[in-house]
Amino acid sequence: MSSSDNPQFEPQPVVSVELPVEHAPDPLALSTDGSVIVSALPVKPPPIENPVWNGWDVLLIVGLTFAAILVLQFGLVLVDQLLYHPHEAFVNVARSVAEQPFLVIVLQFLTYIPVALLMFLLVEGKYHVPFWRAIEWNWPRSSWMYLGFGAVTLIAVGLLQNLLPIPKDTPFEHLFDRPRDAYLLAIMAVTLAPLLEELFFRGFLYPVVARRWGAGWGVFLAALPFALLHLQQYGYAWGIVVVIFIVGVVCGIVRVATRSVGASFLVHVSYNGIQMIFAIVYTHGFRHMERAAADTVFLR
Repeated sequence: MSSSDNPQFEPQPVVSVELPVEHAPDPLALSTDGSVIVSALPVKPPPIENPVWNGWDVLLIVGLTFAAILVLQFGLVLVDQLLYHPHEAFVNVARSVAEQPFLVIVLQFLTYIPVALLMFLLVEGKYHVPFWRAIEWNWPRSSWMYLGFGAVTLIAVGLLQNLLPIPKDTPFEHLFDRPRDAYLLAIMAVTLAPLLEELFFRGFLYPVVARRWGAGWGVFLAALPFALLHLQQYGYAWGIVVVIFIVGVVCGIVRVATRSVGASFLVHVSYNGIQMIFAIVYTHGFRHMERAAADTVFLR
């Protein structure tokens, strides 16, 4: 039987079979008529904030800060006991130091140093990222605008104070009893205090919370501990804490809107600084603080 008699032995044409290749759908594919077809494939949006550090790093800074405060307090009381009260009990000396405004201010200043070093070393040492870029300092072009916004905030919360129970006498006001202590505290109120508070609350804490729960919760949960930090200083007066919380929310909103810790710092400095200028003028150089006790709420 020849091959010509049996067609199954004749050479057959080669048929190529192309397997379908699956491609990811184009979220903005064009149809035949030129209209845009939006893919139903969900696209996860990028996080609002994405800092190199995490929540454990923030807790580490908080824990080491409290440890630094305890060590510095112990050291300051011990030095005061050895130099000035060698025969007094340590507990009595500690109580005496807590009642001296100058030593309280010195302790606050000394506390800022390890906190600043901890934040800087964490970013630069552990993650090898430039500190000011990672923290999103981003100094704004129009500084005066944010200084003015701080003044508007001061006026607004000043009106709110009329509706809240604001005590006329708190432990914090007694830090202004002597002009020397008052001037020292006023300088800190417009320099180190707002700088360190904004770096931590709006620079470190806010982006970690915002990455997990969004900007709204980030602003709220950064403003809350910021307000509670001042609770003891104002004799646990909740009205003043509400005012400070609102200021923290304002600084947080500025941080979100501008992506700049430098901008929220300027608002904070303006808010504190205008109060200090008012107090200096109104009390004739911090010599009559009783005149401003009922009119001004000081923030550090």
